Amino acid sequence: MTLDDVRRRFPGSAAASLRPLKVRGDHDLNPGFGPPSALREAAVLIPLVDRPGGATVIFTQRTAHLSAHAGQISFPGGRREPEDRSPEDTALRETQEEIGLDRDLVEIVGRLDTYVTRTGFRVTPIVGCVRPPFAIVPDPTEVAEVFEVPLTVILDPTNPQRHSRMFMGAQRFFYAFPYGERYIWGATAGMLVNLRDVLGESP
Repeated sequence: MTLDDVRRRFPGSAAASLRPLKVRGDHDLNPGFGPPSALREAAVLIPLVDRPGGATVIFTQRTAHLSAHAGQISFPGGRREPEDRSPEDTALRETQEEIGLDRDLVEIVGRLDTYVTRTGFRVTPIVGCVRPPFAIVPDPTEVAEVFEVPLTVILDPTNPQRHSRMFMGAQRFFYAFPYGERYIWGATAGMLVNLRDVLGESP
């Protein structure tokens, strides 16, 4: 799948304009396991890169000392600040702060469904196409590593996998996208499931 194929699936095409947005979250696989009543607004960027060998997705691995989601694989992004004009603005600002990706190199193509986390965030995932070449300069206080995964891995029919863990005395289920020694799970994997849906490769 090329980035031109991706663009056709998002607003601007007749098919995409008919796709209703909904609310997804950690509760999708765990009915009754809802988020807190008070939610904080946040946004992430799902950066798709046009590489000669095929499109890739940029991910970050968070540093181990962070108070929330330490060490986990995620998309660049964060909470919305008062000066942000939109979720897109939040995603681009946070991405530039976290990994140094110049916002002028990102073409926003659309949004995925809102994702609500059990940690109390209402996240708007923003899909953007990135034009190489570009420089990546991770913020060492937040990001331990930046890496890319081929989009074909995300769209592989064997993904996503459904895994479970014990949490607060109960078995909780979640999506996972294993990739080599890496393990993409939680909210990030949930958003990837949404991306698969939009691109026509439903699990």
